Parts: sequence; structure tokens; C-alpha cells
Amino acid sequence: MTTRRPEPATLPDAARDELVAVVGRENILLTEEERDTFRDPYWHHDDRTYDSSAVVFPTSVEQVQEIVRIAGRYEVPVWTSSQGRNNGYGGPSPRVAGSVLISLRQMNRILEIDTELAYAVVEPGVRWLDLHAALHELGDELMLSVPDIGWGSIIGNSLDNGMTYLPLGSDFQAPTGMEVVLADGSLLRTGMGAIPDSKSWHVYKRGLGPTLDPLFTQSNYGIVTRMGVWLMRRPREYAPLYLSVPRDHQLAQAIDIIRELRLDGVIRGVPNLQNLITMGTQFPEHMGMFPGADATWSEDRLDALADATGIGRWGVRTALWGDGPVIDHHLARIREAWSAIEGSRIDELGRFGASNWHEISTFMQKISAGIPTMEMMEQMPDWVGHVGFSPIVPLKGAEVVEVVDRIKARVIERTGTNFVCAIFPTNDRSAMIVSSVSFDRTNAEDVARTFETVKILIEEVAALGYGEYRAHLDFMDLASEQYSFGDHAYRRFTQAIKDAVDPKGILSPGRHGVWPAKYRDGA
Repeated sequence: MTTRRPEPATLPDAARDELVAVVGRENILLTEEERDTFRDPYWHHDDRTYDSSAVVFPTSVEQVQEIVRIAGRYEVPVWTSSQGRNNGYGGPSPRVAGSVLISLRQMNRILEIDTELAYAVVEPGVRWLDLHAALHELGDELMLSVPDIGWGSIIGNSLDNGMTYLPLGSDFQAPTGMEVVLADGSLLRTGMGAIPDSKSWHVYKRGLGPTLDPLFTQSNYGIVTRMGVWLMRRPREYAPLYLSVPRDHQLAQAIDIIRELRLDGVIRGVPNLQNLITMGTQFPEHMGMFPGADATWSEDRLDALADATGIGRWGVRTALWGDGPVIDHHLARIREAWSAIEGSRIDELGRFGASNWHEISTFMQKISAGIPTMEMMEQMPDWVGHVGFSPIVPLKGAEVVEVVDRIKARVIERTGTNFVCAIFPTNDRSAMIVSSVSFDRTNAEDVARTFETVKILIEEVAALGYGEYRAHLDFMDLASEQYSFGDHAYRRFTQAIKDAVDPKGILSPGRHGVWPAKYRDGA
């Protein structure tokens, strides 16, 4: 299959009027000026490639069902987002220009918090900030595994395999049990939720027969309108940690140590390794505003800054949770293992429990305590944008370094900017290498050069045997093309499912390379 950009869709006047009748004119964006408030801010403003024809904001499952039925009658494609904060990956924009965007921001109810079984049930518009606020009102007895920026949707992040850091963030353990609007407007509940009035829907991740929940992540088979999320009880003690890696050549050694500590159960959550440029956003007193789009800093300058600030060329953000003696033992294990890295250090960033939980104040303390913030955004200059490139690599130091070095060399060579990188061991055996290639989003040539650089990286790194776990809107087809085993058997299978469950091809056509028949070549 050769990929191509499909012809823009058209929203008939009759369909527009029916959508207005469903949600009200106050809940639909129609003019270009209105719609421009709802697009990826990192996309160059004058590029209209992924424009929508309307943005609708339903407030109930019934309205979502009716919108989907309208789209089916008129065969108008829709593209759904929860909060639409997927910036750096395309935001809320559609693959097919002229699609109707369905934003679920106003479906923002917390439907249940079960304090005994430690789970919540939320709608797609519920942000990390919102659920944490509700847990705080209940006394902070339960913790939510959160990402670095708190304004995103819990459901939306989960459906894109997004990253969080507490133990339930490992291998995406938190999501459980979904309600889904299908392409014909009918309603599906996954797992045990298929039992009417199920008491076990959000406490058991499977059901009877095939487990369907993963089919709705990074797919276009349905619109998720509610989901369960497991929570973690606040431990007796919590100890956030910062581990430094003084020099770039020590990265492989650090990766291997982290793998062994994870396999031994010493590190339980998702540690976050960031290079100096990236980690600097968490030390604004030393680094100032984020310098990602600056001209490339020399290795000598980076080494000097790593020493002067104490940040190191790489830094690891992690934490320990449990009883005091358990934390003491695990901290001793980490200190013993980390001491093999010459010149490294370990900073314990406080000890917190019920009596002093309110004293948690810094960004690093908050994130591993499940307290969402917006602090990282404050360090980003308005003109800086970024696009993500994120392959999955086995958790072996030599392999991680090979991929990191390849990305770094290509980014510096083609863009002349600083290399921005974070490494997330989401389980004991693999890691995401998330490289955010920075650019001046007000400069069309800079944007184009950056996007072309990432396209080159997708193919080069795939040739080494590594694929992306998540792709920008503009790269979804190219990233999908790399998964070519068996004459693209995987893609053919996902497209067969698409054609069966959405024969008119209206739900998010092209999402992560899954195109319905009406858009495929030769159709």
C-alpha cells in the first residue's frame, strides 16, 4: 500500500444543522476563527493541511451516539479527542481534512470513586488535575499515577499508551473496563461490563472470551466514553529520589543498573532518565527557560554545565513507596548499585507520610506522589514547538545508547538544535526513547526541516529493528509502514477489523495507519 493524503471531506449543510440541533450552537465551532482555537499549537499556523470543518462538544453519551449516527448517514468522517492536548503528536487535528472533530472535554464527570477497592470511573473530559482534586478532598488516602503535565485527559492519555510514573504506570496497569460508542451508534461495555449491572467491571481486566480493551487503544474502532482507572493507596512513607549520571558515556552503565534494580523489584515505578537539556526544565534556577531550540551546545559546554549545576549529563527521577524499613533497604540497594557510576550521586528529596504530606512542594516531589502540575509548561518559551519521535528499545545499555546516538547525530546534523531526550523504562525489559525535536513554530522552513528529519529517523531506526510506539499525525502512515512482517500482515488484520466494525469508514480514518476501505488505494 502506498500512502497518500486523501481528498478533504465536506460537511453538508444539512449535517451541520443536525449537529447544531444535537449539541446547540454554543457547543460547536464552525468558523475558521473559532476552529483555529482547537488545533495543535505546534503546527505552523498557515499550514491548513489538517483543518477540520467543525468541532462539536457533546455533554453526554447519548449525544455522542447521535453525532456518530449523523456522521454515518452523511458519510462524514469524525476525529475524536478527549482533551485534545496531544501536542507534539498532532493535537486534536484529523488525518482527513474537513473531518468533524468530536471533543469530549465537556464530558468531565467523575462517576465513581471506590475507596475500599481503590479505583475511580471517569468520563473522557476528566483531567489528571480534576481526579487528583477529588482525591485530595477525600483526604489524599488514594494516589493517582500521573504524567508530567496535568491538563491532559486520563482516558485520552491511556488510549495513546501515554506515560505515567507510579507503580501502576508500569506497562499501563491503571486502565480497566471501558464503555465504547461504536460506528453504528450502539454502546459496548468491555470485559465484565458486558454483564448488566456488573459489580466486577472495573476490578477485573478481562471477561469471558477475547479481551477487547486493548483494541480501543491507538485505534479507530470506537469512541471510549468512560473508563475505570486503578488507584494506589498512599504508603506509610514516600521518598522521591534524584540520581545523577555525570558524563554522557556512562548512560549505558546507568541503563543496565536500572534494569537489574527493576528486575529485582527494588525500583517499582517508571523511572525517568532525561538528558541535561531536558532535565533542565526541572531545575529552572540553574538552566532558565528551556533551551531545546537553541543552537547546539558543545560537549564541553554541556559537561561544564552538568558539573556546575550538579544535574549531570543525564539524570534519573524515581521514587520509593512503602514502609520505612522497606524504603531504607531499597535505598541502600540503589546506593550500592549506583556507586559503580564514577562521580555519581543520589539525592533523597524528602520523606513524606500522612503527617507531612502537605509539605510536598517541588515538581519532582509532586509527580511521584501523584500530584499533577502545570509547572513544566511554564519553562517553555511561546515560540518553541516540538515533535516527538519515540521508538521502543530493549532495556540493554548498549542497545539504548546505539539508538540514542543515532537520533542525536541526525537531529544535530539536520536541525542544528540541541538534542532533547527522555528514556522511560515502562517495564523491566524495555524502554521508550522519547526524543522531542524542537523547532521555531513561527518559522515554516524550520517546521518543515524538523518534520523531514523525523521522517528520516523513522526509517533509519526501523532499519536497526526498532519501531515507534506512538506517531505524530503527519507520520502515522510512515511509522505503520515499518511494521511490514508477513507482507504487512499486522496492518491487513487491523484493516479487516476496521472494515467489519466501521464499514462506512467514519471513525478517525487513518489513525495510526489504519485506513478503512473507502480511503485505501484502488478503492
